[in-house]
Amino acid sequence: VQLQASGGGLGQAGGSLRLSCAASGRPFRTYTMGWFRQAPGKEREFVAVINDNGYRKDYADSVKGRSTISRDNTKSTLYLRMNSLKPEDTAVYYCAASQIPYPLPRAERSFTSWGQGTLVTVSS
Repeated sequence: VQLQASGGGLGQAGGSLRLSCAASGRPFRTYTMGWFRQAPGKEREFVAVINDNGYRKDYADSVKGRSTISRDNTKSTLYLRMNSLKPEDTAVYYCAASQIPYPLPRAERSFTSWGQGTLVTVSS
């Protein structure tokens, strides 16, 4: 599956952003999908994951309660809505696809396809 992330940009602290990830190629609905991010000078880290039908989700503690991962299988698109943005949310955000249905994976090695990344910059 090929992935194309979009929706990044400049946001203000306390504001919101919605990232999208369009998939093409193999059936999107068969994949577990995730979001990761890499801040400047840091390693890439897990953000959120959602199972193939959208009923199960998991979040990193750093975004839990202010972010929502969702998917629209009819549009082959993954989303990440982030509210109450913080400067520490500044990072390149990547979407990724995994063939592991359960338990929901968090490790990068569990994801076999990656999008190119979209930059989110949050100003204070």
